[in-house]
Amino acid sequence: MAIALLSLCIWVYLFSAHGKFWTSSPELKPAVPDHCPDIDVIVPARDEAPTIGAVVGSLLAQDYGGTLRVTLVDDNSSDDTARLAGDAANLQILRLTSKPDGWSGKLWALSQGLAATRAPLVLFADADIVHDPRHVSTLVAKLLDARLGMVSEMVHLNCESLAERALIPAFIYFFQMLYPFARVNDARSKVAAAAGGTVLVRRDVMARIGGLEAISATLIDDVALARAVKKLDGIFLGHSGLARSVRASPRFADIWRMIARTAFTQLKFSSVLLAATLVGLALIWWVPAWAAAFGSDIGRTFGVSACVLAAISYQPTLRRYRRNPLWALLLPLIALFYMSATAGSAVNYWRGAGAEWKRRSYG
Repeated sequence: MAIALLSLCIWVYLFSAHGKFWTSSPELKPAVPDHCPDIDVIVPARDEAPTIGAVVGSLLAQDYGGTLRVTLVDDNSSDDTARLAGDAANLQILRLTSKPDGWSGKLWALSQGLAATRAPLVLFADADIVHDPRHVSTLVAKLLDARLGMVSEMVHLNCESLAERALIPAFIYFFQMLYPFARVNDARSKVAAAAGGTVLVRRDVMARIGGLEAISATLIDDVALARAVKKLDGIFLGHSGLARSVRASPRFADIWRMIARTAFTQLKFSSVLLAATLVGLALIWWVPAWAAAFGSDIGRTFGVSACVLAAISYQPTLRRYRRNPLWALLLPLIALFYMSATAGSAVNYWRGAGAEWKRRSYG
């Protein structure tokens, strides 16, 4: 009974005092800035042939009042990524053949793009994200109107396969729980995060934090960049209705690998933090379900109450992804998948396998 009460207390806190993480907000509405500084869009790409044409095309088609240039950094692709990007006056393609030690592949590609450009605003955009023509103007309007150093958005992720329908809304939901957007956007809070697929940043701010060299070895580069910028300037993180990922994750194994790639990195390779995380997740997800099903009368009341709060909190994210509200009933099983993938990330590290992505191992 006591542990069920503890779980309920945790849920009361999460629901009422944890930055309203579950509201699935804010979302930037289409806007036009008062003035339009020149902007360089840097797209790091490695083996992105299936998506790169649509991505670059959507960026070149932006309805933006200033000069917009796209720099595709082809990071030693083994496919036709560079050729399929096309040919346009405002597109330049950089080809990399190697990566120095001490850099993650994506950050090295971004740094080379940054060095080859000069506009006062820089948009880091992933090679799997298609943009509405109004997107860049909306990002710039937010950056300038709110006088921020950086604006980032969680774009709409692909959600078509069974694995995606089951796990992708929960991925967004858990990210919001880990980094409540309201706290990220609060200058008084130390919580900082970004979504790496869409990051608009001032070039002078990049210089002030020491450039990408300051975070060169990090695998969770978006969060590291947000932390560095927030120490000096304001940041914003929201949801996007004007950009969507076209990268498919058709199998449960694909999403498992996505989580396991950096989960133990997020925990700073600490066995203590791993154990604490798994215990905490069990308290949040499994204790309420167990108490609701098998507890005593008062224990069952605590468990059901916690389950109801969890189910209610998941609804805004399910609505964003147009999923049936009953998916909330499967949250304990979905959480178990994420817990297992996190443990699997630690096991890979202990085995010496480390992180691997796009034919590149990070040790």
